[in-house]
Amino acid sequence: MERTIEGVFRALFSPLMIGLHLLAIAATTAAVLLGLWQYGVWHSARQDKANALAHAAPVPLSTLMSADSPYPGDAVGRPVRFTGTWLPDETLVVKNRLMHGRRGYWAVTPVAVCRATCTTNDPAILVVRGWTPDPEQAPAPPSGRVRVTGWLQPAEGGGVPDQDPRDRVLPQMEIVDAIPHVRQDLYSGYVIAQDATSGALQPVTPASLPKPSELTSLRNLAYAFQWWIFGAFAVFLWWRWCSDEVKRVTEAEDAEAAGAEEQPTGVREDDRPEVPSKS
Repeated sequence: MERTIEGVFRALFSPLMIGLHLLAIAATTAAVLLGLWQYGVWHSARQDKANALAHAAPVPLSTLMSADSPYPGDAVGRPVRFTGTWLPDETLVVKNRLMHGRRGYWAVTPVAVCRATCTTNDPAILVVRGWTPDPEQAPAPPSGRVRVTGWLQPAEGGGVPDQDPRDRVLPQMEIVDAIPHVRQDLYSGYVIAQDATSGALQPVTPASLPKPSELTSLRNLAYAFQWWIFGAFAVFLWWRWCSDEVKRVTEAEDAEAAGAEEQPTGVREDDRPEVPSKS
């Protein structure tokens, strides 16, 4: 079976195949665009959820969790409020925190959560007071009673080891790493204060918060992949149909050429003169 350029061209650009090409282009383009639309819906839903949580009215911390309860997975970024007492002697800093493209530190001071006078038996929660480019420039931690309003966050779990557990610099916001530095029992999450506790600290804004879960509006993301898979399948069908059409036309041309070669050339049998027989 010999394929020529002319034969392939005739096979691929017949009226039927031109219609198929247009249909494949339309189907693939629609699948890609619909997939991008669903992906955009998924991304927007995540942002809307994060913004809705970040700007919702704060609720009492006690309505979401206690020091003994696990972190509520549906409360990431939820504004909370609580009262307590600062624990300035147990202040920590967390390194490698980004703020407007710059790396710096979070100033973190625990707050013992209690309604009136706090004791060492009252649990504490880590509070991010703000961001600073240099921990040496951070203001002295506050003391006394405080009413905190901020965004509730889960502990980070990036698996970054604390190279020096004796200092007060944490590689990540991991509650386990903070336990040796705080006398009270710690909540399984932490709170980012809505307002920096000192003018020398820059507040950590909602834009700086960890992103919402990838599982948010997962159905739209699944729809996006479905459309893209459909587009890939349409391309496969188009390629298969083109291959079959080229094969069919080539085989037909080969059969026609073979038939022409079998046709005898020269004098036909009917045109040969009769030779008289010898009597």
